Amino acid sequence: MKKTAKFAITSLAAGVALAAISSTAHAQQEWTMTTTWPDNLDLIKIDQHWVELVNQLAGDELQINFRAGGTLMPGTEVFDATETGSIQASGDWPGYWAGRNPAFSPLATTTSLFNGVDYLNWIQQWGGWDLYQEVYGDYNMVYLPYGITNNESGFMGNTPIESIADLEGKRLRLSGRDQGRVLEKLGGSQVTLAGGEVYQAIERGVIDAGEFSTPGVDYNAGFSEVADYWSTPGWHQSASVFGVMINKDAWDELSEETQETLKIAADATMAWSLAWSERQSTEATVKFQEDGVEISTLSAEDLATIQDATNEVILRGACEDPMHAKVYHSMISYMEHYASWRDITVPFNMTRSIDNLPSLEEIEACM
Repeated sequence: MKKTAKFAITSLAAGVALAAISSTAHAQQEWTMTTTWPDNLDLIKIDQHWVELVNQLAGDELQINFRAGGTLMPGTEVFDATETGSIQASGDWPGYWAGRNPAFSPLATTTSLFNGVDYLNWIQQWGGWDLYQEVYGDYNMVYLPYGITNNESGFMGNTPIESIADLEGKRLRLSGRDQGRVLEKLGGSQVTLAGGEVYQAIERGVIDAGEFSTPGVDYNAGFSEVADYWSTPGWHQSASVFGVMINKDAWDELSEETQETLKIAADATMAWSLAWSERQSTEATVKFQEDGVEISTLSAEDLATIQDATNEVILRGACEDPMHAKVYHSMISYMEHYASWRDITVPFNMTRSIDNLPSLEEIEACM
């Protein structure tokens, strides 16, 4: 009996110790996260949606303290802060980091190529997710894409742009390295401004026209108050991706279950963001029209010319950097592969049917 009791006590002690170790291993962690977006830009809602989901789903193991862009540091500094671990995470738009690696540009957006469903397909099923990990991984980060919006509004200002001929000599605010190169080929010049500066730049005539994001975001930023004309479609950013940069060391400290929870929250936010943005864009378009903004649409011939210029810019960039080439090679391979099904479903297909894509062979020659 004594031996049995002693064994039971020893087993109980071991169980308590094991439970304590297990509890310590899964103790709640706290992260600090910021973003590139200030409170007055609606894109911050995508970051907030993901954070709220994570805090609900993984609250026992992880709580994220979210701060709006600019409250902890300038938006330009969040990449370095996340890379070094000064903060654990930050929301971003990958195109802001194209100066570090041009591959960030197509990870953020494309000119006259992907729409929102293309990005969703590519990220989820055609190898896109792995490429985000490869590019951000070089900077000690894990990346979870969690936001997709369809094409940008287009250009708004007080000078009508009804054809690409009207771009000649115009100063236009737009983001993205590849986007600026296409604009230059069309005769315009790129002006780089922070999102919060576009309103005043249009109002004061510093730029001939400008853009920031989708119609919903642009309307809430007040563009209808300062712009008389709106040129569509937003060919320069045919879709955009947003996500969260996570310091690799902080990520590795999470349990596999919590890591999976963060991925699930990212997938859910991605689906939500696309529908949210499309609803918001629809309502804003009606408001722009009610406010008297005059809308024009480029012709099919002009859009074909833009596609030609885009293809040249993609090939040029591919031969400047092998990682840039690798990302575009994957994207165009997806477009060609998906066409097998996509093009026999017209007019009910979900993504664009394009018969003029950059040459995969020429991209491969630069890889």
